Amino acid sequence: MVPNLKAAADAIQNANALLICAGSGMGADSGLPTFRGNEGFWKAYPALRHTGISFPQMANPRWFYQDPRKAWAFYGHRFQIYRDTPPHEGFQILRQWSEEMPHKAFVFTSNVDGHFQKSGFPQDHIYECHGSLQHFQCTERCQDIWPAPELNLTIDLDNFQALGQLPTCPDCGSIARPNILMFSDGSWLSHRTDEQADRLSDWLDSLSGKQLTIIEIGAGLAVPTVRYFSETTLRDQSNATLIRINPDDPQGPEGTISLPLGALDALKQIEEL
Repeated sequence: MVPNLKAAADAIQNANALLICAGSGMGADSGLPTFRGNEGFWKAYPALRHTGISFPQMANPRWFYQDPRKAWAFYGHRFQIYRDTPPHEGFQILRQWSEEMPHKAFVFTSNVDGHFQKSGFPQDHIYECHGSLQHFQCTERCQDIWPAPELNLTIDLDNFQALGQLPTCPDCGSIARPNILMFSDGSWLSHRTDEQADRLSDWLDSLSGKQLTIIEIGAGLAVPTVRYFSETTLRDQSNATLIRINPDDPQGPEGTISLPLGALDALKQIEEL
């Protein structure tokens, strides 16, 4: 048995509340691409290899103005994958644990796939710090965010173009874009995410004196947003324990319960104890 599994199971068993902090490694076991490094990105999108376009360069709002069909080839394809792929069993394991706790769970995630909502986690207990591909906004910054409709796009990945009617703003008719925080993004509308952040802050404030277990899953070092939030919460909460699940970088602050495993493997092994 992997060391620390029993300690992780005990921390979950004894918790009054569960804070789930999830990075891209959480979705990897569902078969979703993680775009780790250029090689991972180009494996998912080989048509971009010969152009030398990297993930940070492609995940940039400028494409919606310069070449919206290229932009929607990227985000439309991801949209279809996220909608068509069922979340893996680990989501239900986490949900079951949280439902047995007095103060339930709150999710903090950098993932934009909407899989926690798809798995039945309450909408008002999820904070998507980078936004959501399941919501759109206008490229001209109309002050609105709306749930993503069904897309009738054909994605030509060989030529990296979206074919068909591109999504448009229901108010002004301009090209729509995902409500995601991209690289070099000065036009992202953050008010939906800001409201999520406020609800999470209120929930954490309500846990004074309660035992909180933070379970961080698949959060790497390249963009350490999730790891930073886990560790900040650990410092701020007087009765908190951190479980860090990561096959490559499971280490953490003193007292961290480190599990060098993938997301689904770790959750299933904890559940079996």
